[in-house]
Amino acid sequence: MRRGQSRAFFTLMSPAVSPLRWGILSTGRIAGVFARGVAASQNGRLVAVGSRSLSSAQAFAATHGIDTTHAHGSYEALLADPEVEAVYIATPHPQHLEWVIKAAAAGKHILCEKPMGVNHAEGQAMVQAARRHGVVLMEAFMYRCHPQTAKIVELIRSGALGTVGLVQATFSFKTDYNPTSRLWANDAAGGGIMDVGCYAVSMARLVAGAAAGQSFLDPVAVTGAGVLHPESGVDAYAAATLTFSNNVIAQVSSGVGLNQENVVRIYGSAGWLLVPSPWVINREGGNSKLILHKEGAPASEEIVIDAAPLYSLEADTFAAAVRAGLRDVPQMSTEDTLGNLATLDRWRAAIGLVYELEKNGTTPPLPK
Repeated sequence: MRRGQSRAFFTLMSPAVSPLRWGILSTGRIAGVFARGVAASQNGRLVAVGSRSLSSAQAFAATHGIDTTHAHGSYEALLADPEVEAVYIATPHPQHLEWVIKAAAAGKHILCEKPMGVNHAEGQAMVQAARRHGVVLMEAFMYRCHPQTAKIVELIRSGALGTVGLVQATFSFKTDYNPTSRLWANDAAGGGIMDVGCYAVSMARLVAGAAAGQSFLDPVAVTGAGVLHPESGVDAYAAATLTFSNNVIAQVSSGVGLNQENVVRIYGSAGWLLVPSPWVINREGGNSKLILHKEGAPASEEIVIDAAPLYSLEADTFAAAVRAGLRDVPQMSTEDTLGNLATLDRWRAAIGLVYELEKNGTTPPLPK
């Protein structure tokens, strides 16, 4: 049964406000995805790109319609470009600390790919740098900017599920072991927890927070189990139980070496909600759906959400916060990011996963 449609064609900023001028730092796959998102956005314009090689930057610029005079053969040159107001940092996560801090020092607003840091300590350093230089910093959990996620929060807060008791959230996929792949490499902080488990944890904390009338909630206890690859030591797959102060329990799981059902289920005293596509929600735009099972109802209810392309929503959400002069992006605040990183630290600790870069202290030094 169709319950209704929630259409997300809304203007995030006044048409009189100038588009946010973006530069992209790095030219990998996700950089191209975000570039297409900016192109489809209402309030963003892609003006520059930086790569470790000029040829890569020029090729990316040609593909995405960037003036070649703003195709930079180094990340430093991108950050020095006066046309750039905000940067999207698309490097692997062990490099985020260095470039977030440098971007903040250059006065650029920052959207940083997830996970923002390898651990909570790195996250704290990045947040402090953003605060010190007065720039907006957001971790790029794009699903947080989609109206489907807002609808989940609305349903929980409205009491549609009754008292929420249990959350099940999974993001996992299978790849063959490749020691040179960032997904499996220890020096790239690989494994399922950091690559995709961060999504499941962020959703669990969002749901627990919504049940408590807050933006998010951090768990009071974290237990877990995982299978570490015998060669690289990163987690092939893992699961954790998060316990929250409001009696919500979350079961989260992830993996880079195991296919699982990538859905979210939220169980309450008056019904339960199935989220069939919680993470990459219609990348090119269109309909997504939630399925609400009400206790005693003869059939489930289908809630349809019609929205713009996923990454354009992310770009516009960030731009709206910047143009409004906000300190944080409400959909994914820096305090939320720090709580997520702390929870990931506890999950990794539960399965005995410590990266060599953490042992050896090889992360970039913090600027004075």
